[in-house]
Amino acid sequence: MSKLPRRFGLHHLHYFVVSAENGSFRQAARELEIQESAVSRRVRDLEDQVGASLFHRHSAGVTLTFAGETFLKAARNILGNVEETITDICAAGRGEKGRLTIGIFSSLASGFLNNLIVSFGRSFPEIEIELVNGNPTDHFGAIRSLRLDIAFVSESKSWPDCDNEELWKERVFLVCPEHHELAAGRMSTWDEIADETFLVSEVAPGQEMRDYLVRRLASVSRAPRIQTHAVGRDNLHALVAMGRGLAVTREASTATQFPGVIYLPIEGETLTYSAVWLPHNDNPALRRLLSMARDLAGNNRG
Repeated sequence: MSKLPRRFGLHHLHYFVVSAENGSFRQAARELEIQESAVSRRVRDLEDQVGASLFHRHSAGVTLTFAGETFLKAARNILGNVEETITDICAAGRGEKGRLTIGIFSSLASGFLNNLIVSFGRSFPEIEIELVNGNPTDHFGAIRSLRLDIAFVSESKSWPDCDNEELWKERVFLVCPEHHELAAGRMSTWDEIADETFLVSEVAPGQEMRDYLVRRLASVSRAPRIQTHAVGRDNLHALVAMGRGLAVTREASTATQFPGVIYLPIEGETLTYSAVWLPHNDNPALRRLLSMARDLAGNNRG
């Protein structure tokens, strides 16, 4: 088969399909609102390129040849695929389809981030969401290299080249063994726990929690006792339940209860969470998520 010339286009296939469906070049021209001669000429060009007659021509109209019946299936598939692709592209341009990569630093068990992801998934089920857990510094590098579209972090520091916006706050909770003397209370203070041993994880957000504890305990304790363990949240809380020390966690994490420990709010302590993204990231799905996050934040403040 010879190569198709540059002037060959989808309209050749479209004219062929409409002619086959109408059984007449005249009826096809009427439906397409063009001259009959234009339909006939395009079909003839197509036949020349495929090297076979696609229609039997007679006074009553046209009927498909064997080659034409075979080619009709292919033409419909091609036109259908093009239409589907255009529809997908338009949907992606409106932020209704696509992919969104989100860096997280907080628990998804409950709270603002949980509500946001659930609501977004229900509103835009055809947008694929990938969640990446990590520390803010890791997220920052990934955002700048466009490996992440957005990250939700607890630090309020400046993020060069990035936009950021505060969205919600969470209370800070003490994790202590249920047999600890503090367990009988409803709240704890830094003065009460300054001399305790605190456990943090090497896994994100362990380093950030360590820095947070150092800052908070510095004013009430000369030498904060902090131990780092190469374990995740569950095993860290298991160590607390064993009496190896205390830990701190965010309000969202307390929705998942762990046996042997209790969660006490620390008086006056909250963490502010912000969204961070690259201003020239042109992913329409990112704009959809930001808009929904702002609405949710506004409703929570109201």
